[in-house]
Amino acid sequence: MKIAIYYGGRGLIDDPTLYVINKIQEVLEELHVTVERYHLYELKNTVTTLPKTLKEVDGIILATTIEWFGIGGYMQQFLDACWLYGDKEKIASIYMCPVVMSTTYGEREGKLNLENAWEILGGKPCSGLCGYIADIADLEGNEEYNSIIEKKTENIYRTVNQKMASFPASNQAVKQLVSSTRNTDLTPQETEQLSQYAADDSYVKRKKEDIQELTSLFRDLMGTEEQENTEDEYCRELQSHFVPQAGFKAVYKLQLEEKKKPLIIEVNGTEIRVYYGNVNSADVEIQIGRSAVDDIIHGRMTFQRAFMGGLMKMKGDFKVLRTLDQIFQFMDQKL
Repeated sequence: MKIAIYYGGRGLIDDPTLYVINKIQEVLEELHVTVERYHLYELKNTVTTLPKTLKEVDGIILATTIEWFGIGGYMQQFLDACWLYGDKEKIASIYMCPVVMSTTYGEREGKLNLENAWEILGGKPCSGLCGYIADIADLEGNEEYNSIIEKKTENIYRTVNQKMASFPASNQAVKQLVSSTRNTDLTPQETEQLSQYAADDSYVKRKKEDIQELTSLFRDLMGTEEQENTEDEYCRELQSHFVPQAGFKAVYKLQLEEKKKPLIIEVNGTEIRVYYGNVNSADVEIQIGRSAVDDIIHGRMTFQRAFMGGLMKMKGDFKVLRTLDQIFQFMDQKL
C-alpha cells in the first residue's frame, strides 16, 4: 500500500499539523505502508505537475493549517491543479483523509471544504481529523491526543486496505451533471507560462509589435500588385483637402504602419507636395497607424486629438503639428 501526504501549511516550527502528520506517518510505516510526503510550500513553482503523483497511490492525506481563514493558498492551488490536470479516472479510486488543525478558528469548515472538494473531483473521502490547537505543547505532552491520532490512522489504513464502500454524495452527482473541465493539448507548464504571459502587459505589447513587424516584412517580401497600387494612398485625399496658409512653410514626415517609405508633406505657402519617399530633415516626424489616418481623412478625428489620445507619436515643433488641422480641413467636408 502507498499513501501520499500533501501538506499545505507554511512549514512553521510550531505548526500543529506537522506534528500530527509526523505521528500519522510513524503509525503507517509501522503498518508497512509506503508513505510519500509533499510539502506544497516547497513545491509552489511546480504545483501543476503534482497531480501526476496521484497515479501510483492508494490513498492520500490532505493536511493543512487554518491560520486565519480557509485552507490556505498552497492547498487551494493543489486542488485547482487536480481539477485542471488530474486523471479523474484514477482520482475516482483514491481515498482521501483530511487533516486540519486550527490555531484560530474554522477547523471544521476547513475539513468539510477538503471533503467537498475531493468529492467534486470524483474521489472517495474518508473520516478525517480536525482540532483546535493553540499551543503545540498541548499535543506533545498529551497521551490522549496521541492515542486519537493513532486510532484515526489505523482507521485510514483499514479503509484503504479493505476498499470500504460508501454512499454516493450529491457533490459527485453535480459534477456528472453540470461540471466539466476544458480539454487542452498544452502541458501544465505551458498553460502556467501562458497564464503568466497573458497577464504581462509588456509581454503582450511586445508580441503585438513583433506580429506587426512580421506582417510588414512578409507584405514587403511578397511584393503584391495590391501594394504597388497603394503607392499614392492618402496623397490625393490630402491634396484635395489642402487649405493654403499664407507665409506658412513646413515639412512633415509621416511613418505609417505597413508602409516601407514615409509619407512626406511639403508645404510652401499656397503650394503642397505629398509623396512617399525620404527627406534629409523634417520639421515634424510622426508615427501613426492607418486606422487613425482613416479616421482623420473621414472627419472623425483631428491630428491633435489623435496625438492627445495616444494614437500618434511626434517629434519636432508642436506648433507646426497643430497647423496640420488648419491646412487640412476634413471636418468641414464631412459636415
